[in-house]
Amino acid sequence: MRGRIKKIAFAILGVAVFILALELLKTSARGLAPLFTALSVDSVLNTLGIGWLMAYIVLSGSPVAAVSLTLYSGGIITDVQSFAMITGSRLGASFIVLLVGFISHLRGHQRVASISIGVLAFLVTATIYLPAMGLGYVALTNGWFDRVQFGSPQMLSSFIDVLYDPIVRLITGVLPGWMVFIVGIGVLLLAFNIFDRALPEMTSESTGIRRVSDFVYRPSIMFALGMLVTTVTLSVSVSLGILVPLSVRGYVRRENLIPYIMGANITTFIDTLFAALLLNTSRAFTIVFVEMTSVAVLSLLVLTLTYSHYRRTIERALGAILHDNRRLFLFLAVLLITPIILLLS
Repeated sequence: MRGRIKKIAFAILGVAVFILALELLKTSARGLAPLFTALSVDSVLNTLGIGWLMAYIVLSGSPVAAVSLTLYSGGIITDVQSFAMITGSRLGASFIVLLVGFISHLRGHQRVASISIGVLAFLVTATIYLPAMGLGYVALTNGWFDRVQFGSPQMLSSFIDVLYDPIVRLITGVLPGWMVFIVGIGVLLLAFNIFDRALPEMTSESTGIRRVSDFVYRPSIMFALGMLVTTVTLSVSVSLGILVPLSVRGYVRRENLIPYIMGANITTFIDTLFAALLLNTSRAFTIVFVEMTSVAVLSLLVLTLTYSHYRRTIERALGAILHDNRRLFLFLAVLLITPIILLLS
């Protein structure tokens, strides 16, 4: 009972800190305009690279997605640029799973079994998200979902203003705008850390997860499981990171992981939707909704129409990358260099 109360307290504290972070980021976003001008950030590719790089730096995609919405709310980037930045954050988040696999390899597990999950996560994410980015771009620019707009209730907005405005004014009165933004990112990371403490324990030793290989041979079941686990953990990095020890120990076969990753990549947007509501910028919710819908549509089309061909293609690409260390290092180099090229393009 005490453990449950403790988790509830962490959840409430996490929400409070999360709102403070968003308020700080939203207030200080306008101060970043000179930086974006200096970097010539004026295209979708630029913000795709920024989101990708930032996810590497903070080792998580969700905080970067929230930052992209505050930049949009502050008028620094457009809706399609924010959309691209969120996509970049998800590509960068896949690298964290690869990092978990590399650490598992250093601890003595087989290289292929340990690292393949991270490579697989990136391949699936890239092959779904990049086409979905094109679909979402068309949807946003043509206003297909313009009516899907939600903001926070007026009472909640007033409560947030009364509670947080004095804190924000105090911080902004002491620090320059760019430093307030950095503080906001730090507070945002703290909020996600607090959220982690409030989540139920999801480890590879959990009985239900440990015996998952007994009943998840159907792609649709793994797809649903990926959505469920990511909904519970609120982090695609956590839900995919769980797969590393499961795969190493043989509980889950590699071909069963592809639909799991596809499902996880849809519900990972739940916390970003929450951030969009708190920002009280109705178009911000539309951006996240279009992203989530585009990814869901592409994933379901692949799963229902061409999954066997898709799986074989991904497995061939995975085998080619893991063929030897030279190819793997080349793949890692491409992952590190590509977002920089996008940012500077």
